[in-house]
Amino acid sequence: MGEVTVTHLPTSSTPPTSPGLRTLPAVPAQPAPPTQPAPAPHGRMEPERRRTAFAEGLDQLRAAATTEPGRLRIIGALLALLVVAFGAVTAWQMTDRAAAADDVLTSSQPLSSDAADIYRSLADANTAASSGFLAGGQETAASRDRYEKDIRTAADKLVNAAANSDPDSPSAATIAKLNRLLPEYKGLVERARTYNRQGFPVGGAYLRYANEKMQQQMLPAAEDLYKKENQRLRADYADATPYPWAAIALGVAALAALAWAQHRNYQRTNRVLNHGLVAATATATVVLLWLLVGHSVARAGLNDSYDHGVRSLNVLHDARIASLKARGNENLTLVARGAETKKVGEDTYDAYDYVFRMDMAALGKHLAAAGKLADDASGESPVTAAVGNMTEWKKRHTAAREQDEKGNYQQALDMVIGSDNTTGECFDSVDDNLRTALAHEQTEFKRAAGDGRDALTGLSAGAAVLAVLGAAGAVLGIGRRLSEYR
Repeated sequence: MGEVTVTHLPTSSTPPTSPGLRTLPAVPAQPAPPTQPAPAPHGRMEPERRRTAFAEGLDQLRAAATTEPGRLRIIGALLALLVVAFGAVTAWQMTDRAAAADDVLTSSQPLSSDAADIYRSLADANTAASSGFLAGGQETAASRDRYEKDIRTAADKLVNAAANSDPDSPSAATIAKLNRLLPEYKGLVERARTYNRQGFPVGGAYLRYANEKMQQQMLPAAEDLYKKENQRLRADYADATPYPWAAIALGVAALAALAWAQHRNYQRTNRVLNHGLVAATATATVVLLWLLVGHSVARAGLNDSYDHGVRSLNVLHDARIASLKARGNENLTLVARGAETKKVGEDTYDAYDYVFRMDMAALGKHLAAAGKLADDASGESPVTAAVGNMTEWKKRHTAAREQDEKGNYQQALDMVIGSDNTTGECFDSVDDNLRTALAHEQTEFKRAAGDGRDALTGLSAGAAVLAVLGAAGAVLGIGRRLSEYR
C-alpha cells in the first residue's frame, strides 16, 4: 500500500486566512438563561410576590392623573368628600352646642336655683324655729306653718336634685349627707319646743345645738351643693358658646375648592357656569352663612342670659341667704341671752350679734352688686326697696340691742318678734323684695337662654341634608364634563 502523509493544522484559535476567502464575524455569546427559582421544600415552586393594593391603586391614580377624564374624576371625588366633611363636622359641632344650650335652660340652671332654694329653705326653717322658740309656749300657727313649709320645700328639692344628679358625682354625696342630717335637725328642734313649752331652760340648749348643726354642717353642705351646681352651669355655658372653628375652616376650604374647580372649568371650556358646581357652591354657602349667623345669635343670647340672668340670680340668691342668716342670728342673740360670746382683739362681743353684723355687711354688699347688674326698672326697683328695708332693719336692731343691754328683755323681744314696728317686718320686706327681683331675673334668663337655644334649632339636620345635596351637585357637575369625552 502507498504511504499516507498527515498534515498538521495550526493550533491557534484564529483560523488561517487564505487569499480570496472572507473571515466570518464572530458570533456573540448568548446570555445565560435566567436562573430558575430554587424549588421549595417538597418540590413546590415559591410564588412571585405581588405588590400591595395601595401601591397598585397609587399607580392607577398616577395613570389616571395623566388624562383629563382621570383628573376630572379625582377632582369630583375630592369636592364631594370636602363638602360632605363640611356638613358632617357642622352637624356634629352644632349638635353638641345645641345639647349644651338645652342643658343650660332645662337642667343645670334650674338645678342651681334648686340648690339655692335648698339653702334658703334650711336657713329660713332655722329662723322660723328660733322665732317660734322666742314666742315661748304661745308659738304662733304662722311661725309653725312657715317652719314646716320650709322643711318640706328642702326635702322636695333634695329629692329633685338627687334624681337629676349622677350617682357617683360629688353632688350626689352632698345630697345624701343633707338627707341624713335633716331628720336629725328636726328631732333637735322638736325637743327644744317640747322643753320650752314646759318652761325648762334646757330647751334653749337644744335649740342652740340644732342651730349649731344647721350652721356648721347643713348650711355649709347646702352651700357646697350650690357651688357645684353653679360650676356645672358654667361648664354647660363653656360647651355651648365657643365658635365652631373646625366647621368654619372646612366651609371656607370647600367654597375655595369649588371656586377653583369652576375657574378651571372656565379656562378649559370657556363656559361660565356649570350647573352642578354652582348648586354645590350655593348649598355650601347657605350652610356656612347659617352656621355663622345661627351660632352668633345663639352665642349672643346665651351670653346675655348669663350676664343679665345668671349673674343677677347668683347675687340675689347670696343676698337672700345673707338676710336669712342675719335674721337667724338676731333671734339667737335673744335665745342665748349672752351665754355665747366672741373675743375680737381686746373687745368681747355677743357671739350671735357679732355674726349678725357680719351678715348685714354681706347683705349690703350683695344688694349693691344686684343694683349694678339690674338692667331695667323692673329689676332695679325691688333691689332699691330691699336696700331701704335693710337700712331700717339696722336701726330697729340697734334700738332692740340697747333695750336688751339695759335689762329690758321683754321690750327687746317685742321689738324683734312683736306685732308692730319690729325687725321681723323689715326682714320680711327684704325677703319679699328679693323674691320679686329673683322672679324677674329668672324670667329674663329664660327668655335670653331660650332665644339662644332656639337659634340653633334645625341647624345640625339642615347642614347634613344640604351637604349631601351639595356633594351630589359637585358629582353631577363633574359628570357632565366627563360625558363630553364619551
